[in-house]
Amino acid sequence: MFNLQEELQALADPLTYTIANEVDTSDQDAISSALEHAVEAVATSPDNIVEQEVLDEYRSLLKHAQNLRGSTMSKMLDSITSGLQAEVDNTVRDIDADDQESFAMHRQTLDVYAFLLYWFASVAEKSGLKADDEQVQAAKPKRGKSTKTTSKKNAAAASEAWSWVAQIPNTLNVICKLLKIKSHRIWMSATDRDAFINCITRPAYHIMENEAYMKSQEVKLGVCKVICLAVKNHGHAFGAQISMMQCLQYFEHLAEPIAEILTILSSEYDHTQLTEEILREISAKNFSGQDTKGPRSFSRFLIRLADLSPKIVMKQMSLLLRQIDSESYPMRMALIEIIGALIKEIAMDEDPNADKEKKERKLNALFDLLFERFMDVNSYVRAKVINTLSKICELKVTFPKQRLEMTTHAIQALQDKSSSVRRYSIALLTKLISTHPFGIVNGGPLNLTEWEERYQLVNKELEALEKKMGLPVGGETQETQEAEEAEEAEEGDEDAEGEDEEDEEGEDLDETAEADEEEPEEGAVDEDEEDDVANSSPLRKKSKVKPQPSKKSKKSKKARRSSAIDVALLKNEQVVAEVDGQQHVKLKLTKKFVADALTFIRQIEGSIDVLSQLLVSTSKAEVLESMEFFKVAHDYEFEVAEVGIKKMLHLIWTKDNNSTSEDGKELKGVRSKLLEVYRALYFDPVEDLEPKQQINRIAKHMIERTYGATLAELTSLEELMRTMMVDGQIHPDVTKKLWHVYSVDKEIPRCQRRGAIIILGMIALAKKEVVTERLETLLRIGLGPLGKADLVLARYTCVALQRLSGSSKKVKGSLTDKNLRFPMDHTIFRKLQEAIEHPCKSRDWFGMAEQAINTIYLLGEQPDVVTNSLVQNFALRAFGKKQSASAEDGTTSDGDVQMDAADEATQGNGDPPSPAKTERTTATGPVSTDMGDSFQLSQLLFIVGHVAIKHVVYLELVERDLKRRKDEAAKEKRSKESGKSGKDTGEELDQVAGNAEDDIGDHIIDIREREMLYGPGSLLAVFGPMLVHICGTPKRFKDPILRTTATLSLSKFMCVSSRFCEENLLLLFKIFETSRDPTIRGNIVIALGDIAVCFNNMIDENSNNLYEGLTDKDLNVKKNTLMVLTHLILNGMIKVKGQLGEMAKCLEDQEQRIADLAKLFFTELSTKDNAIYNNLPDVISHLSVGEHAVDEDTFQSTMKYIFTFIEKEKQAENIVEKLCQRFRLTDEPRQWQDIAYCLSLLPFKSERSVKKLIEGLPFYQDKLHNEAVFNRFNEILSKARANKSSTKPDTELKEFETILQEFKEK
Repeated sequence: MFNLQEELQALADPLTYTIANEVDTSDQDAISSALEHAVEAVATSPDNIVEQEVLDEYRSLLKHAQNLRGSTMSKMLDSITSGLQAEVDNTVRDIDADDQESFAMHRQTLDVYAFLLYWFASVAEKSGLKADDEQVQAAKPKRGKSTKTTSKKNAAAASEAWSWVAQIPNTLNVICKLLKIKSHRIWMSATDRDAFINCITRPAYHIMENEAYMKSQEVKLGVCKVICLAVKNHGHAFGAQISMMQCLQYFEHLAEPIAEILTILSSEYDHTQLTEEILREISAKNFSGQDTKGPRSFSRFLIRLADLSPKIVMKQMSLLLRQIDSESYPMRMALIEIIGALIKEIAMDEDPNADKEKKERKLNALFDLLFERFMDVNSYVRAKVINTLSKICELKVTFPKQRLEMTTHAIQALQDKSSSVRRYSIALLTKLISTHPFGIVNGGPLNLTEWEERYQLVNKELEALEKKMGLPVGGETQETQEAEEAEEAEEGDEDAEGEDEEDEEGEDLDETAEADEEEPEEGAVDEDEEDDVANSSPLRKKSKVKPQPSKKSKKSKKARRSSAIDVALLKNEQVVAEVDGQQHVKLKLTKKFVADALTFIRQIEGSIDVLSQLLVSTSKAEVLESMEFFKVAHDYEFEVAEVGIKKMLHLIWTKDNNSTSEDGKELKGVRSKLLEVYRALYFDPVEDLEPKQQINRIAKHMIERTYGATLAELTSLEELMRTMMVDGQIHPDVTKKLWHVYSVDKEIPRCQRRGAIIILGMIALAKKEVVTERLETLLRIGLGPLGKADLVLARYTCVALQRLSGSSKKVKGSLTDKNLRFPMDHTIFRKLQEAIEHPCKSRDWFGMAEQAINTIYLLGEQPDVVTNSLVQNFALRAFGKKQSASAEDGTTSDGDVQMDAADEATQGNGDPPSPAKTERTTATGPVSTDMGDSFQLSQLLFIVGHVAIKHVVYLELVERDLKRRKDEAAKEKRSKESGKSGKDTGEELDQVAGNAEDDIGDHIIDIREREMLYGPGSLLAVFGPMLVHICGTPKRFKDPILRTTATLSLSKFMCVSSRFCEENLLLLFKIFETSRDPTIRGNIVIALGDIAVCFNNMIDENSNNLYEGLTDKDLNVKKNTLMVLTHLILNGMIKVKGQLGEMAKCLEDQEQRIADLAKLFFTELSTKDNAIYNNLPDVISHLSVGEHAVDEDTFQSTMKYIFTFIEKEKQAENIVEKLCQRFRLTDEPRQWQDIAYCLSLLPFKSERSVKKLIEGLPFYQDKLHNEAVFNRFNEILSKARANKSSTKPDTELKEFETILQEFKEK
């Protein structure tokens, strides 16, 4: 008698499974014979399977399936499945005929078939995979074998190959057919029935466990059908629950397929109990925070199930919410996604009979759960909350109340410590803007000024109407109250209910004509979503009393004689009152609507500062999201979006490289994203505009980019325009339009003409033909009457002229000069000289003159011809006799204070003429009128200084040209003599050429040192002493412009000659120390940096004076000093001699820009070999003791940042030793605390670090009585114990703890 349960237990170990008449499977003939006999018996009658001999033959073959060929396996499966199908047909027929006598025989036969099919499925996968592998190996011919022989073997192997995968769908179909019988009629015992159902469904679960099989849609559907039929018709729910939970625990790929199976079971088979039971079991599970695989699988299952069957999940939500506080963060993330899916399901529910109040309560509760998770300790969970809210924003339902709360939380999350949270917060804000509900349809501009004006207008209309109705301001009628309640109740689902256009217009409060036809009762609703601000007024209750009827009753008493007229008047007044009431409702709701819009706009604008900072984040994903935000904000006309649009311009210097985000997506480059944003904002064509209008619009936007731009912004804009021009993104018609704006004859705003030439100069960097073809226009406009009237225009025209030389970059070491130069009789130089010499009193002249001189030196073949003339002409203008006194009352025409004649007189012999040399006045003598013009003298000194520095650059070009000529001559000579003398001559020529180059360099240096500022025939030599005299006597020369230009020119002279620099360096430092003008101090700092490049030894010896700029009160001076020192230190031009502490102070500067620059400095310094480590003791001493010491909080925050750069274990060990020794050298408690704090910042990862700390105990044991010191050492002990290293010195740590406690108690 075949017992299914016993057989299944015996099959647990197939090797020990005993068969009475076991077939010898080592002989293929015996196998074939046995199979033929069994197949024939089953084919004769499916009942023959229960015969012992036939059953043993099948079992023998299955036990030794590894010895069977593919054809044998295929034949055996066909026999079992065909016999099973025939038996199923017979069973169904007998059940329909109610032949109960045959049920026992069918039960026995079906048990055998189920057992054999289960066993076959178990072995088939292994043997099938093996056969597949053998087939692949057979397909690869070996070397040296005949092709014909190989092909024959392959064909034989193919005929014997057998794949279980191909048989799975048919096998599952047979099982499905079997499960359609009425099993309760065959198996009277529930135990036997369950054993049969579990046996026949087990192959389906085995198939599920293979991920490759489940990728086939046919297999997946077959498995699903088997399980659904077993659960629905055969009471397999409990068994399926156990199997599915095991699959979810151990097979991560089954999470989503199981959710799909349960969904089909619920929807097509009307069986939800299994799904609910599984949800209950999951909700009761405790997931460990250390386990990742199990929770991840269950979370994916729940998420997929919530998407497919949200209503079933909603029923069990009260139980599932236990997992919202699970230790495992994947489960918390899953619950958040489930909440999002449920919000979508509830909001999109279009059931007209649904209880709106209940629906609103559910939504509010779910949103509250999401908002609470913003405080989750895990960043992935917080990011998932924001992601879920972003998806909710894409729904048609607007959720007006919750949107404002979303915005608040998103803005707060912008300062989250996790980069991914910040990134998704930016994306959420972008989504909130792009899907905002404040318009006739979702979308529309969000300009703050326009909405404020709209609010004022609505407020005035409302106040006027309330006065007309006799209501107090802010009062309400019954209709107003009811209508507001109705509006609030409908806000959450107005879009989801599929209302028509007229309804949407009514909800958006833009149409008022419909109010005439509405009845007051239409405002009644079932709930009150949110009270308006006015609803909280104590006047609310009083507003329910209508004043109109009392007035009408008085009038009716006074006019009883005309009752007909009274009735007519009464009706008319009632109609008017009704219309006014409806209009009042409309205006109140409009006011609330506009107020919500204003709140949203102000929230977004309040976050702009933080978003601007994220534009320069180290996280590429954050930067990209921030750029997209500002693009969208600009599209929706946020006024402050311009801040971000300008700031992101500097990202053009970012070096793009491929990177991926945390979710595995490849991120676009920052530079390419910037180009995309600017192209979308300003260059892409707009619909409904003609081509000419498109060109005008683009040109206008390009010009507007220059308005109010700083030098840094213009530099970045230049690179952007150059890049776009290289990529061919600027149409030639746009360039023509820019030229038209620049050269138009009619009067236009100066900023437009300036902007046009600025942009033209920028794009000419990429294509110099832009300016070469319009040279005459540049000279006529920029250096003509318009340029002389507008010096800024002339300045940028000079910049554009510089593009004529081309933009080829000099290759390091190359002697060639590819720049284009013009002869000195060219019109350009005459126009430039005229522009410089044109009389004026504007400070803009200095910027124009600087660029004009730059242009002369860049384009001229012999620039000194023009500059000599300029210097002479301005000297004559400054020192020559004036035709008329232009300075009465001691002031110039531009308000510059004139210097007293006596103060300007020079002293000593051999001094050059002073700016206004006069006779000394006496107490009784007359005052001379021969006064000099300080502005003209300032112009002269400026030109002299700038010519000096540009001539140094010009001499370098001359040196390079001379070396190039020598090099070419040497090569020519070498080529002529190469055939005569061979290798020795070549080496000799190289040596001669090298000596010649050295001679040229020495000659140029000699010109700079001895001739330019000291030569008897040098024009500049006259002005050196003059500059020294003016800068050295500030009490005599008080004009601020004169002093600024004199100091600047003195600095430039000092870059020319080391002798002049050495003679006047102390004077420059003295001016830096004593000058009250921050502009002068800022210029000197930059000049000292330039001097350090030229003569670094001089600055290195006096570097202490340079560090004083870090304590300057002026922000610009401090910034310049920090940038100059950063450049000099990082490039090794000056050595750090203990002054690094002053740089460290800047880390905690109140000005964020200074702190950021200081952090950048230390970050770069950390890349130098041991630079921070070597100077760390000096930094600690500098900040802890002495006159430079800082407060304890500042010290700790500064050192905490600096110690992050101590990463090498060897360095940490040495620092431990040095700091411990410092304890014995100090008696101040503050220093003890500082040293202990620094020790606590070290990682103590190595055993040696701990040992050195214990060895240093004698140095600090007497300081442990200090509470702060003791606490720091306790922190060190905890940190060392937390180290998971295998070499952790546990014994020493216990000893150290004991010692600490002993000394503490003393």
